[in-house]
Amino acid sequence: MKQELIRLLCEKSFQYSKEPVFKLASGKMSSFYVNCKPVTLSPRGMYLIGHLVFEAIRDMNAQGVGGLTFGADPIAMATSFVSEIKHQPVKAFSIRKTRKDHGIIKWIEGDLTSGDRVAIVEDVATTGGSTIKAIERAREEGLRVERVIVMIDRQEGGIDNIKALVPDVVALITKDELLQVYNHGMI
Repeated sequence: MKQELIRLLCEKSFQYSKEPVFKLASGKMSSFYVNCKPVTLSPRGMYLIGHLVFEAIRDMNAQGVGGLTFGADPIAMATSFVSEIKHQPVKAFSIRKTRKDHGIIKWIEGDLTSGDRVAIVEDVATTGGSTIKAIERAREEGLRVERVIVMIDRQEGGIDNIKALVPDVVALITKDELLQVYNHGMI
């Protein structure tokens, strides 16, 4: 499944240029860019991601899986769906970019309660800034963040930054793995 996901990402999501022409969320310029949405929102992509992330959290007995909207949402939903099929249900949740300011003021949407064990998911980690925001907001709502699953590690220090808050971090795919397939035309 992992190799198929890498090929799908190279085909639909990965862009490369010899010159750094892509501006990242961090503001940094890069020679490659990964927009995961064409894959995370596709039926086959959801199937593969849901199974791979579920396998990465299966042993932790989590009550929830989620992250910062919008990148984490399809990953969390696919994982939750697979968890039900595998008879080990894990609830999906979404963390807002701005706190809800009416009704019940909160960061998180989903059916979780304070003290629940959760895994934070992220589509791409560069500096880890978005993931760290998600961890902090989940903790602010009383959730116990036990593991972080990053779909793609750009290998630019983000994983180490995340590990400073949550030591248990799993990267499903690295930049090097994407580049290897992309450069060898194995898509």
